[in-house]
Amino acid sequence: MEEILTRFAPTQKELIPILHAVQAEYGYVPKEAIARISRFLRVSEGEIFGVLTFYRGFSLEPRGKFLITVCLGTACHVRGGANIAAELERRLRIKAGGTTPDRKFTLETVNCLGCCAIGPVVVVNGTYHARVTLKKVEGVLAECRDSE
Repeated sequence: MEEILTRFAPTQKELIPILHAVQAEYGYVPKEAIARISRFLRVSEGEIFGVLTFYRGFSLEPRGKFLITVCLGTACHVRGGANIAAELERRLRIKAGGTTPDRKFTLETVNCLGCCAIGPVVVVNGTYHARVTLKKVEGVLAECRDSE
């Protein structure tokens, strides 16, 4: 933490960049980091927690090596997005919002990714998979496993 904090000025406007740096380093924002950032910036832990829970890009829990996001927006939903999410839950043996015990996969759902024309959409670590079907789910997971 100390090495990260040396890159920033102790001003409140640095909060989000510091949180990004911490998450990049640890894969999430540990509770101990919140306390240290609070002291460094002289802002309450509650304020920091509010920022962390407002922005979906931050996580308070360790995430898997592969972050899988399934869009459940209207266009994706009517094309089977909920079924895709359910199939991923079944295959990974976790619920949306969870991480596999080996920390290889984290599964999340979002209300919209803004790419309605190519739905249902699944994003893995920033790579978009368009028009995903139940049959394509195994291929998406196999691609992750093959990249290890």
